[in-house]
Amino acid sequence: MELLKFAAIDIGTNAMRLLFANVIEDEGETWFKKAALFRMPIRLGEDVFEYGKIKKKRAKKLIQIMQAFSLLMEANEVVRYRACATSAMREAENGMKLIELIYKETAMNIELISGLEEAEIIRGTQIKHLLSTNKNWLYVDVGGGSTEITLFENGEVIKSHSFKIGTIRMLKNMVKKEEHENLNEWLTEISNNYDDLKVIGSGGNINKIYKFSENKEGKGLFYDELKQIYKEIKNYSYEDRLKVLGFNPDRADVIIPASEIFLNIMRKTGAGKIHVPKIGLADGIIRMEYSKFKAEKIK
Repeated sequence: MELLKFAAIDIGTNAMRLLFANVIEDEGETWFKKAALFRMPIRLGEDVFEYGKIKKKRAKKLIQIMQAFSLLMEANEVVRYRACATSAMREAENGMKLIELIYKETAMNIELISGLEEAEIIRGTQIKHLLSTNKNWLYVDVGGGSTEITLFENGEVIKSHSFKIGTIRMLKNMVKKEEHENLNEWLTEISNNYDDLKVIGSGGNINKIYKFSENKEGKGLFYDELKQIYKEIKNYSYEDRLKVLGFNPDRADVIIPASEIFLNIMRKTGAGKIHVPKIGLADGIIRMEYSKFKAEKIK
């Protein structure tokens, strides 16, 4: 038996995540086990969507978090890692300059990935068993800066699109009317061509909603269940979501627009149920890096 340690860093619009995973190889079989997850709220989107760049205070925090992540990876003796940045860093006019500075300070490489690349990475996770069925699936990842949607038919990608509709943008009232219209037209076209659509939800907000529902893992959420939970959470003030519901400060506000995005997608497509396998970009990165690691060993 061999135990390998991998790490994945997801630099999102709302938060940064460092995932450690143990990959166990034994007699031709492979197991992926999450070992630890570190999540740091940073809200890069608050700067980027308002000022077009990441300002000095938040840039300093970003560098400090990456330094901490670097030390944690060194202490955990990972064999391989990958760091990916999404919507906010893509749009920041000083995004590449910060990436170069972080490399200078920590020797860590950060990749700016597109929404399509993000969807492809996540596709390599444990949702494969769902996609292999003879059903039509919409994979929906709601982030702070964008919503990525991919249509799968018989396990194959049919079309994918990234919309600049995210929870931080919505809180800042910075989503253009045209973008909402583009999303609704895209969804209407899909619903006209595909029957019995089912949705796979990804992201911290839908995971939190699912946990709040207390449904058993794998059961999923019906549209009416999601709508009821949304109404229940929205009835609480921001302060009571912290004190009574126990939400983290950076979750208590964004969970409302995230719910609205998921509900709109289900309503427009007629999808009656959303599955929440609790996976994300970091999970996909781990599996992809393991595949590359194995391929390089064979060479």
